[in-house]
Amino acid sequence: MESLNVLDIFQGISTLVQGFSTDPKIAFGRIFLMALGVVLLYLGRKGVLEALLMIPMGLGMATINAGVMFFSAYDPATGMNVVAGQAAQQMPGTLFVAPLASDTTALVNILQINWLQPIYTFMFSNGLIACLVFMGIGSLLDVGFVMARPFQSMFVALFAELGTVFVFPIAVALGLTPGQAAAVSTIGGADGPMVLFTSLQLARDLFVPITVVAYLYLGLTYGGYPYLIKLLIPERLRRLPMPMEKTKPITSNQKLVFAVIACVLLSLLFPVASPLFLSLFIGVVVRESELTYFFELFSNTVLYSATFFLGLLLGVLCEAGTILNPVVLKLLVLGILALLISGIGGILGGYAMYYLSGKKYNPVTGIAGVSCVPTCAKVAQKSVGPGVVVLPHALGASISGVITSAIFAATFIALLLPKG
Repeated sequence: MESLNVLDIFQGISTLVQGFSTDPKIAFGRIFLMALGVVLLYLGRKGVLEALLMIPMGLGMATINAGVMFFSAYDPATGMNVVAGQAAQQMPGTLFVAPLASDTTALVNILQINWLQPIYTFMFSNGLIACLVFMGIGSLLDVGFVMARPFQSMFVALFAELGTVFVFPIAVALGLTPGQAAAVSTIGGADGPMVLFTSLQLARDLFVPITVVAYLYLGLTYGGYPYLIKLLIPERLRRLPMPMEKTKPITSNQKLVFAVIACVLLSLLFPVASPLFLSLFIGVVVRESELTYFFELFSNTVLYSATFFLGLLLGVLCEAGTILNPVVLKLLVLGILALLISGIGGILGGYAMYYLSGKKYNPVTGIAGVSCVPTCAKVAQKSVGPGVVVLPHALGASISGVITSAIFAATFIALLLPKG
């Protein structure tokens, strides 16, 4: 009997130790990502970042980089057996997800073994989980905020798409294909399901890292945008009270008609995004139709289940070998640039409304145009002075941001999706 090697038992440590000699970059990357995962979980728990997303994502990220084991004569990344006749070798991998699996037989085997593979394959890699999230979000949206002040809301939301517009040519200049550039630039719309859907169609080869980067940064907006507001908007303007408005009450029937017309019209104009439009507005329709059981299903079970597994999957997709791909560095830079420019654009839209309204509009509201419902609307409300209420205007801009980000994403897909 061969002498027992303790590292053969504790394979997570063994793969890490071996990694320092075979691929130090991956080994150090694993340690960094384990630490980052714990930090994200802590910041989510403290409320600095979005807890619903960051807690499962952080723990998943830490776990996937810790739980690496050895496989023999099998590549866990692609789900393929090593070429016949090749000497058996030990290959590191995990029992969570194999995102690059393409062979049908190997995929069936993986579905039986890998813990999250069925959810990834049947919900994540086809965009279904994005539609489920949109159903839940739609059931929580009160479109009356948009209908009460449609010009203001859409005006600010369009300004908040500046990141999408400006990052696209920058990404192309950095060597990304037009499809990849479009997918990463939609991060500027701060709408995770939209980024997932767009990258799935235009940049399938970078689908996983683009989606991971998008959701990682969307969680950071909750902590970063308040500093941007303080930097660009002086305190006297942050304290500006919004004037009392005489808005006509909007009935449920009017909201229902708006949702139906918007869904059909947007689907007619941009059919490539119609699954997302239908998912969003079916939630609105259920809410306004007072279908209590469906409302409870969408707003609780569907939304929170989809959000939980989305965060967990994003965490386990942050495997060091994937994240340390050289092209991911470009995505990290472009993603944060898109959100930064969109945040600045939203604030510029707020300033524009401030002057157009005769200096009665609080410019902080502009940040809510960067969609991310309802995070950016809450950021706007928390960033104004005591006693100042901007939430109704902020929610109108934020809901409009969902629509504008869908329009920009659909335009990219319609223009860049290979024909035939």
